[in-house]
Amino acid sequence: MTQQTGGDLLAESLIAQGVDRIFGIPGVQLDAAADALHARADQIDFICARNEQATTYMADGYARSTGRVGVAMVVPGPGVLNALAGLATAYSANSPVLLIAGQIDSQAIGKGLGALHEIPDQTGVLERLTKWTGIARSADEIPGLVAEAFRQLRSGRPRPVALEVPPDVLAAFSDAAIAPYVEPAPQLPPAGDIARAAELLAEAKAPLIVVGGGVLASGASEELVALAERLEAPVLMTENGRGAIDARHRLAFDALALRELRERADLVLAVGTRFVSTFGTQVDVGDAQVILLNAEEADLHGPRAAAVRIHGDAKLGLAELLAAVPAGQAERRDEELDRTRAWVTERFDDISPQREYLEVIRAALPDNGVFVSEFTQVGYAASACYPAHDPRTYIGPGYQGTLGYGFATALGVKAADPERAVISVNGDGGFSWTLQELSTAKRYGLGLVTIVFHDGFYGNVRRIQKNRYGARFFASDLTNPDYQALAAAFGIRSAKAYSPAELAEILAEAVPANEPILIEVPVGEFPSPWHLIHEGIPSPAPLAPDAHVVPVQDRR
Repeated sequence: MTQQTGGDLLAESLIAQGVDRIFGIPGVQLDAAADALHARADQIDFICARNEQATTYMADGYARSTGRVGVAMVVPGPGVLNALAGLATAYSANSPVLLIAGQIDSQAIGKGLGALHEIPDQTGVLERLTKWTGIARSADEIPGLVAEAFRQLRSGRPRPVALEVPPDVLAAFSDAAIAPYVEPAPQLPPAGDIARAAELLAEAKAPLIVVGGGVLASGASEELVALAERLEAPVLMTENGRGAIDARHRLAFDALALRELRERADLVLAVGTRFVSTFGTQVDVGDAQVILLNAEEADLHGPRAAAVRIHGDAKLGLAELLAAVPAGQAERRDEELDRTRAWVTERFDDISPQREYLEVIRAALPDNGVFVSEFTQVGYAASACYPAHDPRTYIGPGYQGTLGYGFATALGVKAADPERAVISVNGDGGFSWTLQELSTAKRYGLGLVTIVFHDGFYGNVRRIQKNRYGARFFASDLTNPDYQALAAAFGIRSAKAYSPAELAEILAEAVPANEPILIEVPVGEFPSPWHLIHEGIPSPAPLAPDAHVVPVQDRR
């Protein structure tokens, strides 16, 4: 058998698993891997970012928008440390990301000799933020370790994994065989648990279904809709579950609707969701019994109380429940659902004009267009009310709440399918984390529409300091670039909008143009959305009607 370098084996193993794109930054510890990828440039695209932080964000965006594994590659030490924010976000959002992490020479690992980029126990660091971490001690081990990484990624709960590859291992020769493609191995739900759950669902008079990202991860939308229609059960989507059912469906609701629907609900089926509040307690479902269906065993237990716990894949579990629940028994609940929808719509009046900006963005995107949120004022509102139509078209930061992840993550979404419309919504605070990746958008021709809502502050910090600390402002103001000049410096188009109507005009041209564009939206203070997102937070005092509008004399 022909001998190849460890770098060749790594590249061939990734190709065998269906990898067609890597987001990374080369470096001396990865030279043999980079040379192998150069020889296979017709099979794997390599998108070079400007900071390692962006590599894992991009891989996460690629993974969550496609359902395929997103791959990032960085040098050890500072490269790995920079990549950890994206890895943590992928972990919180249950995203199948593979980080290929460089190492120091294998004989020096753990000896503290001060090798270039050495950090103490890099493996241990990665183990804290991954489902599985492996390290290749010889070139012979690389194919098997890559296969194991993909077995972890394609079974049970999807979460990131890491594979460390020392430079001497990448440069060594081996005649090891490439492992075959690893088929997905979803968790099979126990038949007895399905039968007990089906009995409760058949008896329920006012069931609810609460869905999270597990429904999207398993591709279970068809089964979800069919079961919901059979049960006449409203489907409440968590932020990670947005798009599991088309928001235009008569049974589709934002999570806020739970506050109304639980008053009558007698049973809640929670599928593919951690099903805990922001404060780590079980979601308040009133007097309703609970059925939990989750691929993660840990998410079936305390603090969650449940009548039935089903350890299984969402798609398989929903399909078996559909087969077990008899059809034709549920009565229509139109009056209750119409009343609830009206109540939810009225609540969203509290977040004007964020809602109007979101309506404009929604109208500009086709059904399969992707909205990538961010921890910013319009992004917060989106987590409560953005109407996703197709699966994998809404991407948020998960419970990690990663400020600054959005722009780079959206680039990964766009790289996955350059013809798909993608809009990235940012604040001027978070955008500064990765604005250098405008270079990446330009270099690779990624036609991402990037919107920066510019108020000159870390808006949420500023609001807290104003409302809770007597307006004793501290380090919450920003010095921002001239965004039009910034875009021009990278050779990218730019525009500026001062209202939802002006933004609509710009997006009507920018989305179909499919070219990189940076749109600045100067704004004033927005109303707080937190009482709509986190139950128990009181409604804030209303702002002046024009508080969000930039005065004419300040426009430039």
